[in-house]
Amino acid sequence: MPSNQPDQMRAVLESVRTIALVGASEKTNRPSHEVMEFLQAHGYRVIPVNPRLAGQTVLGECVYSDIASLPEPVDMVDLFLAPERTDAVIDQAIELKFPVIWLQIGVINEAGAARAEAAGLTVVMDRCPKQEISRQGIPVVGSRA
Repeated sequence: MPSNQPDQMRAVLESVRTIALVGASEKTNRPSHEVMEFLQAHGYRVIPVNPRLAGQTVLGECVYSDIASLPEPVDMVDLFLAPERTDAVIDQAIELKFPVIWLQIGVINEAGAARAEAAGLTVVMDRCPKQEISRQGIPVVGSRA
């Protein structure tokens, strides 16, 4: 069962520092761009992932083609993808042992979530970290005690 309870989401957002944002966009009017910018402003390191933009820069970060090509491990993989495109990324996150998979609002993959949880990963589904940070008043990463 995904970790969609407020206290569970808060624990995730207070523990992660580095996030791979899959489906990142260079277009400032796209929700993924807005969320990436918000997360950066709240002290998270956000690494954009989008095969179409690989090698380019979005919000000061180099874009990678997939999570397997990231130069460092991440604490959370945030998916801005159509649900039918999430299986491969979920399976890569399981293989790479990234601790958290977060599926954005409208991104629902029950089977993928079950596989990830069975492998010991934490899954949040059909939620937005930006909204949860704002809703719960989670402090900026660098200002936490």
